[in-house]
Amino acid sequence: MIDLHDLRLDDARALLAHDASDSLPEPDESRTQYLQRVIDKLCELSLKDPLTGLANRRHFRNVLAREIDAVARSGESALLLMMDIDHFKNVNDTYGHLAGDRVLQAVAKALASCVRPMDTVARYGGEEFAAILPNCPPSFGKIVAERIRATVGSLNVLVAPLISLQVTISIGGAYAPEWVRSTTALWTDRADIQLYRAKSEGRDRVYIDQQPEIAVSAEEKNMLFGHLSIGNPAWLQSVSNDASVGAADSAMKRLN
Repeated sequence: MIDLHDLRLDDARALLAHDASDSLPEPDESRTQYLQRVIDKLCELSLKDPLTGLANRRHFRNVLAREIDAVARSGESALLLMMDIDHFKNVNDTYGHLAGDRVLQAVAKALASCVRPMDTVARYGGEEFAAILPNCPPSFGKIVAERIRATVGSLNVLVAPLISLQVTISIGGAYAPEWVRSTTALWTDRADIQLYRAKSEGRDRVYIDQQPEIAVSAEEKNMLFGHLSIGNPAWLQSVSNDASVGAADSAMKRLN
């Protein structure tokens, strides 16, 4: 049996003590239960952004890869949204980074309130957020994105006594190709292109790349599932030039 005193758990307990979302495991449980709870909580902590409580980039990319696989198997529509707070650098430069943190937290809470429990919202990096909406028909995707844009635009974020800020958000989206085994890089790049378009055409707006519908017969579906069952993708959609992936992201950052 493991003696808990032989394990170096001080750092782990210190990390968990700073997470106010749940109680710290107590060593009065059985040793197995205690260690399992510590491991579970550390795993959960590793998937969250510490400032906003949303999923972090690592967790989001894992969910993105799983969703691509699900779309290839089922043909259901899935929407990826890339979102960026407009002129966020001005907030930090004018009011300080603490004010910027409060804006990020308020926007994160607003984003989480606009989506379903089955959706995944993440802080993708800096002032950029992302969301995956599985089983989201094209007729609803723009409605959800516009709801997010309007909700963020209506916020009044108190950043200091008697000082509140209003911010806007630009949104770009892309649907995963149905019945196609795509890549996370390609899907993200398509959404980033639309985000760059929203930024360059005035900000505080939504642009979504509508994926053409692909008609698949019952026989073709069986062929697709047959290939997938032995681990070989039915179709492979690849990027002709790897250097092009991420180009839109670099250009968007220059616009903010």
